Amino acid sequence: MESAPKVKLRPAGDPELRSGFLAGMARMTSAVTVVTTDGSAGRFGQTVSAVTSVCADPPVLLACLYRDTPVAQAVRVNGCFAVNLLSPEHLGLAESFAGRTPVPARYRFDDDWRALRTGSPIRHDVPAAFDCQVADVTAVGTHLVVYGQVVAVLSGEQPDLAYRNRGYVLADRSLV
Repeated sequence: MESAPKVKLRPAGDPELRSGFLAGMARMTSAVTVVTTDGSAGRFGQTVSAVTSVCADPPVLLACLYRDTPVAQAVRVNGCFAVNLLSPEHLGLAESFAGRTPVPARYRFDDDWRALRTGSPIRHDVPAAFDCQVADVTAVGTHLVVYGQVVAVLSGEQPDLAYRNRGYVLADRSLV
């Protein structure tokens, strides 16, 4: 049984709420990943910071992809994707797959990309990579939330790259 909202919701597109949300989210540290896919809809990749685990049994993670991008549409059609957790040495890769490099260098897959089980491109020199079969897709606002059942994993010892305050930071500083 659904209950009535406890507060009056602001209308979609409220600029004050959006601005506050973006400022608050900039303070949240996120892993830097490149989500890739390959199949009948083509080979695509995109830098994504909205990735998280859902559960370990079975292993499932989710990635949030802007719905109007080629990678989002290709993931739906291909039925698979990979999440490549980047290290500081992959800063150029993060920038390229975020579309922040000159056009000829954007979104390029070089010879360092391989595949595990689904055919989605994976880097073997990253801290971790998760090869996933699409389990479900939910549209939320401007994004697709893509749930992937993990079918293969690579894990290394490299430090990982993170994003905070609209810039890249090292994520391997332990406090305890």
